[in-house]
Amino acid sequence: MITKIYKFLFPLSSFLFFACHNASVPTQFTDIKKAPQIYPDYVDVTIPVNIAPLTFELEDSCDEIVARFSAGDHQLVCGGEAVQPAMDDWRELVNKAVGKDINVEVFIRLGEEWWRYKPFHITVSADSIDSYLSYRLISPSYVAYEELTLNQRCLENYDEQVMVNNMLCGEEIKGQCVNCHNYQQYNPRRMQFHARQYQGGTVIAYDGHLRKINMRNDSILSAGVYPAWHPWLPLIVYSTNKTSQSFHTRNSNRIEVFDAVSDLIAYDVNKNEITNIENAEDEFEVFPCWAPDGKTVYYCSAHFEFRDTVEHSVEVISRYKEVKYNIYKKSFDPDTYQFGPRELVFAVDSLDKSATLPRVSPDGRYLMFTLGNYGVFHIWHREADLWLMDLTNGEVRPMDEINSPETESFHNWSSNGRWVVFSSRRDDGSYTRPFFAHIDANGKGSKPFELPQADPDYHRQFLKCYNIPEFMRGPVEISPQTFASVLKASDGESVKYVPKLSK
Repeated sequence: MITKIYKFLFPLSSFLFFACHNASVPTQFTDIKKAPQIYPDYVDVTIPVNIAPLTFELEDSCDEIVARFSAGDHQLVCGGEAVQPAMDDWRELVNKAVGKDINVEVFIRLGEEWWRYKPFHITVSADSIDSYLSYRLISPSYVAYEELTLNQRCLENYDEQVMVNNMLCGEEIKGQCVNCHNYQQYNPRRMQFHARQYQGGTVIAYDGHLRKINMRNDSILSAGVYPAWHPWLPLIVYSTNKTSQSFHTRNSNRIEVFDAVSDLIAYDVNKNEITNIENAEDEFEVFPCWAPDGKTVYYCSAHFEFRDTVEHSVEVISRYKEVKYNIYKKSFDPDTYQFGPRELVFAVDSLDKSATLPRVSPDGRYLMFTLGNYGVFHIWHREADLWLMDLTNGEVRPMDEINSPETESFHNWSSNGRWVVFSSRRDDGSYTRPFFAHIDANGKGSKPFELPQADPDYHRQFLKCYNIPEFMRGPVEISPQTFASVLKASDGESVKYVPKLSK
């Protein structure tokens, strides 16, 4: 493992050199023939040119750590208890390395002796990433869920803000939750989210206009749940769901979240009109998403015939392993607002599996989805993995280069189609955290990397789950207090049901 001692006097005058925390590269050390184990794991990852500095710490104990980043004749040295590059120095480093690799050497001190691990690389892609990411932060609990927020984070630095604070709306025992934030084409000025239970409703921000909508109507199953904005029209397709949860006593998947009924509806933002577009009694339709051309909506549906021997939710959970979701699509005419019949895209049940969360790449070529053994709420399924379908030829494959032995669930494409973000429990099996991977022109993913933080140990101390990561082109500028005021002001505008939408 350890080779002979080398003594090098580096000719630093030939390099453009920056150091942080008064760190310096040791001139005498012993080589270790393995790459360092660091957290977060940034060994041999590919990153966007505009990402925040990657900070990390060593998994093994040591008295001091020093890292040297090299890109051509440019060097950056950091050290101390952890590696935390300064923002300006990091930005200069990655700009020097665009389209190339940063070589990373990690040195550790044990007592009076220095050791060097096998160097690794960080590839800097010229493909930038959207500047903001939003997500819901929630404790991994089953009862006290009211203490949650919708947050937005600048991916180019560490700035994070609360967008929606659920506790601003609660009144002691009158609680609620907020969820399912979504944007039209990554536009932070066109967003929506739901509030459930007390003061519930759907909040829609559209080009400076902020409204609370009451989508409950006798002609539809429930208010809208999982949303999908049309790429340019003021139109949102939702699934409507009656969702329940149950707890396993002898299953590694501790919780089962399921639908006893679900349909698809379409909502016209301008006219405040709503209609059913899929509501078969023996189908559970869920998780719609639009193709970028605005002419196709994809979704998942499971065929389930009730025996009517017990209450429906009881029957679904007693037969939960039978619930298998396939992927379907419906055509749409943007000129008439009319939807066509459903078409099967992928019969996932033929693999004895179940699909959820279809998401089409911005160029329309790839469909990414999550595959599990059964059911629809795969964030609680340890076997859940990301899969990819090439829509040009129908080829389907697991994304082994991205997946881990733990859960991979909610995922989204960046606006340029070169990055995906997804929720993963790979760190510890309990907490979902955002991971990013580069996707090349052939649909191949790079090794995922975790959302960078100023303190590399941040996620291991932060006891919240990240849910529903969504890319944004910029920040939402509406304050949490304004959102709370809209939720508390009234019951919301009641929707009008129509048999068909019209433009």
